[in-house]
Amino acid sequence: MAKIDFGGTVEDVVTRDEFSLEKAREILKDETVAVLGYGVQGPAQALNMRDNGINVIVGQRSGTPSYEKAVQDGWVPGKTLFSPEEAAEKGTVIQFLISDAGQMKTWPDIKKHLTKGKALYFSHGFGLVFNDQTGIVPPKDVDVILVAPKGSGRSVRINFLNGSGINASYAVDQDATGRAKERTIALGIALGAGYLFPTTFKNEVYSDLTGERGILMGALAGVMEAQYNELRKHGHSPSEAFNETVEELTQSLIRLVGENGMDWMYANCSTTAQRGALDWRPKFRKAVEPVFEELYKSVASGKETAITLKANSQPDYRVKLEEELKEIRESEMWKAGAAVRSLRPENWKKQ
Repeated sequence: MAKIDFGGTVEDVVTRDEFSLEKAREILKDETVAVLGYGVQGPAQALNMRDNGINVIVGQRSGTPSYEKAVQDGWVPGKTLFSPEEAAEKGTVIQFLISDAGQMKTWPDIKKHLTKGKALYFSHGFGLVFNDQTGIVPPKDVDVILVAPKGSGRSVRINFLNGSGINASYAVDQDATGRAKERTIALGIALGAGYLFPTTFKNEVYSDLTGERGILMGALAGVMEAQYNELRKHGHSPSEAFNETVEELTQSLIRLVGENGMDWMYANCSTTAQRGALDWRPKFRKAVEPVFEELYKSVASGKETAITLKANSQPDYRVKLEEELKEIRESEMWKAGAAVRSLRPENWKKQ
């Protein structure tokens, strides 16, 4: 492991320098990794591991769009593509990558195939941490492990293909074989993680649910809408309001932050922007701190889990989801966004 100083706190992380892909292959050479679920994380992790020479099979219900996608990606029915139950039976490492609500429904069928010495793998500890609501309690004679990429499945695949990888956290909740940790890290390296940092199932879930509802998605969308609406209220055009709210952030400033950090981005903006940002940053932080406090309490109490499971278990969930997404898609702000994106220089050449 490498010791890295994260702002004054030293953490042990695993990189490909000290834990090579060759080492991961050696550890996993006798394993059959069964990826259950071919929706969000499943395709990326399965394809990355397959490309890295790991013995992978996929478990996905037939007659679904995800099954057809698996076939298109080269998984062969009866050879490398099975039902989730068949894949779980054949696998020695069972990657439980079905949706959180789906895990709760399929758990009784999967659990019976968790025989002694197998590993039950998660990329999100939701079902295990909130097992009082999901009923997911693994048997004592299997390893229970986690590798959680810090990005969408699409990002996991794209970053793998361009050679950069994506950061991931890892955890061991139960070590029945004495090999749980090396299995976990090997799987993280095999799926293309840039580096791996340790966590616990509980910490992964709490941080993930907070992040998704907060800065990564919920807060980001909400703050964008608030600024856009304020600009429009004062007579700014849709194009101007969108460019100042979203386009400049996504196409310019966030890239500077990604390269060298927020201070570097400030240093490479105008002095007017610097002064205003430095003055208003504490005001925004103070305004949203109570919201984040409320959010974290809701996550830790299990309230967010209950809301999620109830909503995602409804038979008309997809219909209602589309209605909510349509409201966003057809708002003036995001219609303006579609027009602005079409005018990006890379799109001129396609016309």
